[in-house]
This record gives sequence, structure tokens and C-alpha cells, in this order.
Amino acid sequence: MSTTEQKTLVQAVTKTRAKKTPVTKNLAIKPMASKKPIVKKVTTVKQTTKPVTKPTTQTTVKKAPLKTTDKPVKAAKFAKVKKPKLVRDSFTIPKDEYVVIDNLKLRAGKLGQPVKKSELLRAGIKALAAMSDIQFKAALSNVPTIKTGRPKNAK
Repeated sequence: MSTTEQKTLVQAVTKTRAKKTPVTKNLAIKPMASKKPIVKKVTTVKQTTKPVTKPTTQTTVKKAPLKTTDKPVKAAKFAKVKKPKLVRDSFTIPKDEYVVIDNLKLRAGKLGQPVKKSELLRAGIKALAAMSDIQFKAALSNVPTIKTGRPKNAK
């Protein structure tokens, strides 16, 4: 909700409250246990409204500003940070490379940083992205290509 929408909402609420409850100039409150009587003065607020014409192309109507000293408008809340959308995927990997993932998980645990398999793979992707083109090409040449898809059950 933008600040202009908040202001118009506050103006509408105070306008309807002003119509429903009459405002008195002096309101005396009975003293409780103090020596001096407590007197609370309520000031009247003059409302100036201009006639509103129907907008031709606009969908919002601007109202005249309402001068009040009752309560300040609260500051707008910060926009929520959206979480990145997650993608679920599956892939085929040779058994010996899968064992390397387990060894790397154990190594990270010994270093005091337990890690999940997906976090380990994401760290590897970040490391590949940080490489220069020559280093990246060399790393890709060290990985043999394999047949993709699900392996058939060996009976």
C-alpha cells in the first residue's frame, strides 16, 4: 500500500469518525487521587472538502488534504524479500563420482561445516562459474561423457 493510499484511507476514517461523534471544546475529567484536577482540552478540527467530480479516464479520486493533529501516519513497511524459486531435477552419475560426493560430505563435516549433497553440488557450480574460460574448458575435458537416462535393471 503506497503512502498516498494510506493517507486517503486515514482521511476517510477520520472523516467518518468526525460525522459520528460530536466534538466538544472542553472536556473535564474527574481527578483520581491527585491534588490538581486534570483538564483535557480537545480542539476542533475544521474539515475543508472540495466537490469531487467524476474522473473520466482515471480510476482513483484525489481528495482534499485533511489537516489533523491526532495521530501521525505510520511508516510504510519494507517489502518482503522473495525467496528464489527452486527447481527439482534428477541426473545420472557414475558410482565412483557419487562416492566422491560422500567423501566430500565427510570432509566438510570434519571441518565443522556439515553440508548436504545439494549444497555441495551448488558450491561446485559456483566454483565452475568463477573459473576463466581456459580453466573451465580444462575441467570439462577431464569429465568423460556418459549415456543419459535411467540405468536398466541388471538381472
